[in-house]
Amino acid sequence: MPRILGVDIPNNKKVPYSLSGLYGIGLKRGQQICAATGIDVHRRAYQLTEEELGRIATYIEGNFVIEGNLRREIQANIARFKEIGCYKGYRHNRNLPVRGQRTRTNSRTRKGKKKTVANKKILRK
Repeated sequence: MPRILGVDIPNNKKVPYSLSGLYGIGLKRGQQICAATGIDVHRRAYQLTEEELGRIATYIEGNFVIEGNLRREIQANIARFKEIGCYKGYRHNRNLPVRGQRTRTNSRTRKGKKKTVANKKILRK
């Protein structure tokens, strides 16, 4: 398996799809990287030479934030939202959907298992 920036990428996939194994790089960015470094998008990852892997790695390091640095940046942004008390920070604190999704019926993944609330009896005179 070829290694790029300390991460093993899949062997038998085409290069852009293999690059999408890196956190922060999707198919579109993988294609951009191939175009910028002059690598054919139809080649497989195991066919890359050491020199080509080096070109890819230097291009990615110079132009994108990926893997651990990207994860840290995202966590820092969430912590900042919580600190300044904005709406997104409030939603993160309460484990609710952040981007405007409805919560009355959906968002079970974010809210967790359903908690049943007992009905109150209506007293009639």
